[in-house]
Amino acid sequence: MNTEVIMATLGIDFGTSNTAAGVMRDGRPQLIAVEPGRTVLPTSVFFDYDRKVTTYGSDANAALIEGREGRFMRALKSVLGTPLMQEKRRIAHERLTLIEVVARFLRMIRERAEAETGQRFDRALSGRPVQFHSTDAARNAQAEVDLRAAYGLAGFDHVDFMYEPEAAALASGPLAPGALGLIVDIGGGTSDFSIFARDGDATRIIASHGVRVGGTDFDRAISIAEVMPLLGRGTEVRNVMGSGSHTAPNAIFNDLATWQKIPFVYTPENRRMATDFAKLGVDPARFARLKTVLEMELGHDIAFAVEAGKIDLNAPDVTEAAIRLGVIAPQLQAPLTQAAMDAVLASHAAAIHKCAVETLSMADIPADRIGKIVFVGGSSLLQVVRDVMGGLFPHAAQESAEAFTAVADGLAIAASRDLPN
Repeated sequence: MNTEVIMATLGIDFGTSNTAAGVMRDGRPQLIAVEPGRTVLPTSVFFDYDRKVTTYGSDANAALIEGREGRFMRALKSVLGTPLMQEKRRIAHERLTLIEVVARFLRMIRERAEAETGQRFDRALSGRPVQFHSTDAARNAQAEVDLRAAYGLAGFDHVDFMYEPEAAALASGPLAPGALGLIVDIGGGTSDFSIFARDGDATRIIASHGVRVGGTDFDRAISIAEVMPLLGRGTEVRNVMGSGSHTAPNAIFNDLATWQKIPFVYTPENRRMATDFAKLGVDPARFARLKTVLEMELGHDIAFAVEAGKIDLNAPDVTEAAIRLGVIAPQLQAPLTQAAMDAVLASHAAAIHKCAVETLSMADIPADRIGKIVFVGGSSLLQVVRDVMGGLFPHAAQESAEAFTAVADGLAIAASRDLPN
């Protein structure tokens, strides 16, 4: 009986919000069932204090929603390259770095892929954004070092990296004769662009560029503008000594609105501050809500509600929605209109527009050479992104590829061709 284990390379799209993995089978990319019946899972981790287990993906999200006692983490990719990745901290019953947390997530992906395929994956071809940190070269370089270390701890003997939009270009459909294609990959943490051509069956990358703006930044901006005022942001607090007042500091609200910082806001100092504000605030009811959020650790519940409201508003023919915050107080909600969301996201839309223009400049081509735009990544589905790209490329056909899996498909193709970047 032949018991030989086949060694292979696994393509992994480790995303800020979602993760997928794939291999080639019968000449086509096949995605791994990273969860039962699903080829995409949330990039979420939950350390269950009572059960002393760690859960991932949808199970991690469910543990949070069910109110289990534990530590929930999401958007860890956004922290790569920062000092936070190297710090040992107590999580549940262990002291871990965030690199080790990412490694456990990646090991889970590897083990599920091996169980499904019967192969052993000793190598990985990992997607990466063009720029993890578009304004800090040192952090951008360190981010890949951190991610490489996580893959090593996850049991991979070797890892190569490929720009995510370039992987998506491999998996995109045909181009019209003489036309060029543009991948617009708006993920949870970054926005990436690749201009490509087709030479027969081969894909040729002409230019790639990226900026650190993504869906979690959209969520943060909406939360700060529409939700945090309900918790006291911008509200006056009476001075403890003497007359007068001061505006509540923004730091706690900014951290509560930032996916990767939420696990670290529930400190005794922040809870004491919220208690004091509830006593001294000119509008104490708002600060009482902040106190509830910190005491009940509801930051991620707010973040999910913001994300849901954003998605609801992006549905066809919808111009008004709401961010439902009943978990804080019955019937509490923040109205959200398309006009308000467009205004809140205007600076992010401008950054995406600027990066797309810079990509054209790098390729040294005019906008009218782009014959097709392929949208990749969940946040590329937002109307504000479509409007920006439609204005810049009014004559290009727009195609929504497999938004959540195009990068993983391309990585599977590249891995089979031994074409790491």
